[in-house]
Amino acid sequence: MAGPADPPGGTPEGAPSGGEDEYRSVVFDESFVRAARLQEFSAEERITDHAPAVRRRPRRRRGLSRQVLVLVVLIALAFGTAVYMGVQHPYRAATAGETVEPLRMTVLPLEPEGKVPGTTSVERLYVRSPAAQFRVGAEGVPLPASRRTAHFSDGQVVAALLTAKDYVVRSALDPAVLTGGETRSVRVLLDADQQKQFDRSFTRPTADGRHAPTGWLVRFDPSRAELADRRIRVRGTLQAAEADPSTLEVTADHTSVYALRPAGAEKGAEASLFTVRRELRFRFDREDLRLHQAQLAVSYIQAGPLSCAEDSAGRLRPLLAGATAEEGGPAGTDPYAAGGTAALCGSLAAGAQPRL
Repeated sequence: MAGPADPPGGTPEGAPSGGEDEYRSVVFDESFVRAARLQEFSAEERITDHAPAVRRRPRRRRGLSRQVLVLVVLIALAFGTAVYMGVQHPYRAATAGETVEPLRMTVLPLEPEGKVPGTTSVERLYVRSPAAQFRVGAEGVPLPASRRTAHFSDGQVVAALLTAKDYVVRSALDPAVLTGGETRSVRVLLDADQQKQFDRSFTRPTADGRHAPTGWLVRFDPSRAELADRRIRVRGTLQAAEADPSTLEVTADHTSVYALRPAGAEKGAEASLFTVRRELRFRFDREDLRLHQAQLAVSYIQAGPLSCAEDSAGRLRPLLAGATAEEGGPAGTDPYAAGGTAALCGSLAAGAQPRL
C-alpha cells in the first residue's frame, strides 16, 4: 500500500521511495558536524578585531584653518604698510598729473668787432686765444668731487653728474652732431616727456624760446662752415645740489671753442675760431637717475662771431676768417667772463678773439 507521500501507483521501480531518500546520498558524519559549529564573536572581539559595519564620518571643522588665518593676517599687514608708505614716504614718485616742464632757451648771437682774425695754422689760433689752456674734448668736462645730500646717496649724485656730462659732450663735441646730422644720441638722454618738444624743435624750428635746435645742441650750417680741427677745446664746471626731497639739480657752465673754415675749402685755407658758451640746468627725479636721462630746464647760449641779422635758432651760420658784421651792434659781451646779461644780440669782445 502506498504512503501519503507516494504517487498513487506506488513508487516507480528504480526511483527513490520518498522525500528522505532524495538526500540519502548526502552523508554528514560526526566530524563534519563538529567542524560546522557556529561561532559568535563577543562584543569586545567585534570592536577590536573587526571593522564596524557602519563607518562614522569625521567631524567637519568649523571656521578657517590656522594657515588661512596666518595668510589673511600677512596680506592685511602688507596692504597697510603699502598704504602707509605711499602716504608718508618722502621718496614717493610724482603723481600722475605732474609733467616735466618744457625747456626754456635763449640763444644770444655775438657780433665781432671788426674783421674775424684767421690763419692757416690752427695751433697758432688756439695759442693766441683765451682758449690756450683749455683741455681737448671730454677732458674739458671733468666731474667735480661729489657728496651725498639729505635725500640722495653718493651714487645718485654721481649718476646725475655723469648724465649731465654725457649730455654736454654729445651735444657740443660730437662732430656728427655739430655738422647737422646726428640728433638721436642727444635725444635719448632726455626725459621721455621732453622728447616731443625736442622733436618739434627740429621738424618745425621756431625762435620762440621753446623750439630752437641750437637751444638743445651746437649745430653749424654745413653749407657755411666745417671743422678745421676735430680737437675741440673746452673748459667749464658741473655742480650738483638738491632742489627738493625728490629732485636733484645739476648746473653745467662750459665754453667750447671750434676751429672752422669755409665749407668745401682746401686744407690750406684760413681758419678762424668760433666760441660757444652754454649754461645748462638739468633736473633729475629718481626715475631719471635710474634710466640715465635728464630734464633740461634752462639753456642759455652765447655764440660768435655771428651776424645779428641772420637767424641763429635753426643752425649757427658763423662769420669766418676775414668777414665783418654790419655796424651798429649792441654793447660788447665776453663769453669767457662769468655772468653775462641776456639780450637779443651782443657784441663779441675784442679780447675773446685770437691776437694774431
